[in-house]
Amino acid sequence: MPDLLEAMMQRALDGDVGAARLLLERTVAPLKATDMAQPLNLPNGTLTEQGRAVMAAVSAGELAPSQGAALMGALGALARVAEVDELAVRVAALERHHVSKS
Repeated sequence: MPDLLEAMMQRALDGDVGAARLLLERTVAPLKATDMAQPLNLPNGTLTEQGRAVMAAVSAGELAPSQGAALMGALGALARVAEVDELAVRVAALERHHVSKS
């Protein structure tokens, strides 16, 4: 194995682009773009008000569009969770009402 690596390194140093690419792909992790964390104070109001605050922050350049999209997705997921919680409470109330009538 060491002889093979030495031969590949020599080929890369001699200008073999394929050998250089192969060595780099196997030894250096690819770079991934990341957004820096950005603090954002959301209002304690409704999810709609919070969504508007996110959109305003993106519009004002305070948040990157990708960060705004991620936050809007999180707010949407939170809305679905809240909806399920509300439905569970309503079903439980209906069941209690039905049992008390029986």
